[in-house]
Amino acid sequence: MARALGLDFGTTNTVLALADGGAATHSMHFTSSAGETDTMRTALSFMKDPVMGAQALKVEAGQAAIRQFIDNPGDCRFLQSIKTFAASALFQGTLIFARRHVFEDLMEIFLRRLKTYADGNWPSDVSRLIAGRPVHFAGANPDAKLATERYNAALTRLGFPEIHYVYEPVAAAYYFAQTLKSDATVLVADFGGGTTDYSLIRFERRAGKLMAFPIGHSGVGIAGDHFDARMIENLVAPEIGKGTFFKSFDKVLEVPAGYYTNFSRWNQLSIFKTSREFADLKSLVRSALDPEKLELFIDLVEHDEGYPLYQAISATKMALSGADETEFNFAPLGKAGRKTVKRADFESWIAEDLAQIEGALNEVLEKTSTPPEAVDKVFLTGGTSFVPAVRRIFTRRFDAGKIESGGELLSIAHGLALIGESDDVQQWAA
Repeated sequence: MARALGLDFGTTNTVLALADGGAATHSMHFTSSAGETDTMRTALSFMKDPVMGAQALKVEAGQAAIRQFIDNPGDCRFLQSIKTFAASALFQGTLIFARRHVFEDLMEIFLRRLKTYADGNWPSDVSRLIAGRPVHFAGANPDAKLATERYNAALTRLGFPEIHYVYEPVAAAYYFAQTLKSDATVLVADFGGGTTDYSLIRFERRAGKLMAFPIGHSGVGIAGDHFDARMIENLVAPEIGKGTFFKSFDKVLEVPAGYYTNFSRWNQLSIFKTSREFADLKSLVRSALDPEKLELFIDLVEHDEGYPLYQAISATKMALSGADETEFNFAPLGKAGRKTVKRADFESWIAEDLAQIEGALNEVLEKTSTPPEAVDKVFLTGGTSFVPAVRRIFTRRFDAGKIESGGELLSIAHGLALIGESDDVQQWAA
């Protein structure tokens, strides 16, 4: 059998799992300046060498990248959620200390850092890499072919002799199916940072071997990051000038909403900081009717407050999963950065996103002519599955006893590794 490595390159977290032969797998562990972990934040940081400058950048990944960024504000270039750019034809690269890096470069650099952190634990005998991919990539007009080409370019540089791609919810389903006691039709809902993906699969054991018969897939480029963006749009954007106006000759015009779309996608702030759009925003301050709000906007971007904002938003969202209301705290906004947030308000902000998530569920059930009662198990994975409004989508349709969750960070990578060890890997390939 192949020595298989499963790669779950996620929007928020990345996990690698190695198949031990048969039905056993284990997560790879990484040791960096931030300690030891088996999950890595999909983040990179770049900092000039104090002596050699940009000729010798200090590059960190994952939690170590976050630490380098926090410890060196203003001197460090920080990138997170790299995966969100994979399928975007508009993303042609970003300048990092005057050198342009395209998506393939960023993915390769990130994985090479993980290889360094793994040290002697990085396997030398991998003959097959199984990489996960969403059913639908994130973005307004995602190009799946382009994303696959970019993945291939990056992964080939790392020398893997054989590369296969498997839909992420299929891998999660395969992982979950190992626990099944009887034949079952399984619906997997995988809620990532950038995408929500569904996979409907029939699992049967024949002569002791697990067999799978794919029934259907669907997905939508909406998930946890979109929920974060809705919170930022409602809690933060009005405090930094959204809806305000500026003078242009004899006209009074609204500050372009596009600036706030960039800000709501907090993980893109580092790229926004170096864009022409940000330069245009700074030029509006002189003619703005509420210049202090735009100045605050500019300060937040220039002082790299994207990650602290993410932490504050994430904490608020998590608290609302268990309480009817909570406090949002983001000190860089001053007094405006402390507000009470009600779950009912949050659910109204994400109503359109929930409708699209449910629409993708409708799609896979309808196009496969599968009524809810024909589904034996529903497996929810991913952090967004804890949002009460998301869980209600499933409890309204399926018996509570059918719904299970778990392996929120590990199920995809381990499922990929297991698929890589099978004799029929092509059956599973996307």
